[in-house]
Amino acid sequence: MDIDLDDDEDIARIAKSTKVIAMVGLSPKEDRPSWGVARYLQAQGYRVIPVNPNHAGTIILDERVYGDLSDIPADAGVQMVDIFRRSEAVAGIVDEALACLPDLRVIWTQLGVRDDAAAAKASKRGITVVQDRCPKIEFPRHL
Repeated sequence: MDIDLDDDEDIARIAKSTKVIAMVGLSPKEDRPSWGVARYLQAQGYRVIPVNPNHAGTIILDERVYGDLSDIPADAGVQMVDIFRRSEAVAGIVDEALACLPDLRVIWTQLGVRDDAAAAKASKRGITVVQDRCPKIEFPRHL
């Protein structure tokens, strides 16, 4: 289901129940928004698994970087995919997440990122979808 801007209940549930987040587009550069969001999430106790094909096999924030979602071991328990990519990339990322992440519960797209067709596809599979929002902004109100 796509989150209504007034629906804090779902965001509170996501913030409290999610433990493992795959962040697609996580940059190793400390001045990038993705790095700051990942660092914040880690400080709150979430495991953030970096996904970035340009840095696969390296380490970002003490976690091994994977080239694709499908490279993450199935037993990693990824519950949420946080997308730091352009809107044009969302459909492919959602398709891959639906195909390879057995514990997936949430697709989250960052500020300025939206794909309503991909969101509808995920929603039909029972996945909660949050678009055009940032967990670093939303989660503190619920933790």
